[in-house]
Amino acid sequence: MDATVTVKEAQSVGPQTVAITMQSPPAFTAKPGQFLRVTATIDDEEYARFYTISSPDVEETIEITVGIDPSDAGPFSQYLADIESGSKLSIAGPFGQHYYEDSDRAVVLAGGPGIGPAVGIGDAAGAAGNEVAIVYVSETATPAHRPRLNALADAGNNVTIFTTASDSQSGIVPPEFDDAVADIITGASTEQTFVYGFEGFIEAATDALESASINPDEAKIENFG
Repeated sequence: MDATVTVKEAQSVGPQTVAITMQSPPAFTAKPGQFLRVTATIDDEEYARFYTISSPDVEETIEITVGIDPSDAGPFSQYLADIESGSKLSIAGPFGQHYYEDSDRAVVLAGGPGIGPAVGIGDAAGAAGNEVAIVYVSETATPAHRPRLNALADAGNNVTIFTTASDSQSGIVPPEFDDAVADIITGASTEQTFVYGFEGFIEAATDALESASINPDEAKIENFG
């Protein structure tokens, strides 16, 4: 679906991280873990990027989580960082097959911007009465979406957060990462594993899955580049 949507709210959810909530178009459907192509015209030039849905559903609104790298922020990133309620954006999608399908238990390994789909899947699982376990490697000392992660943990879910405080793309995982993955994953038939992040993190996460005797080919993996 291609549509023009209105921004309802934009709020900081962590260092250089903004959650943008948009009005859902009529009849729009999508699952947490899928992504949208978001487009805007700035100074007569069109810019577009892909962002993963971070809301648990899209019945009334759609949320995306946008990471802003100050050292590499182009016009579009800065536009989204400063966007205000009432602004218009064009969206296309949803795209992607690596989304939550109401499994009894979801395991999400997230690096950097992978936190967006992680909290979307976590909240969707909670709303369905299911369980979620998350291992999140943050690129900064203050993790994004901390209140939502805390709420998932308070509800009895296993949430492990590592911080690298690095300005580089995710891909750096601490020595404890493999053990954290092994501790939360069961390999049960009712469990679905998701991996979201940049390539370095994807490699580390698939290595951790193999170390835990889990076939990475059975996981839903989204490489952000």
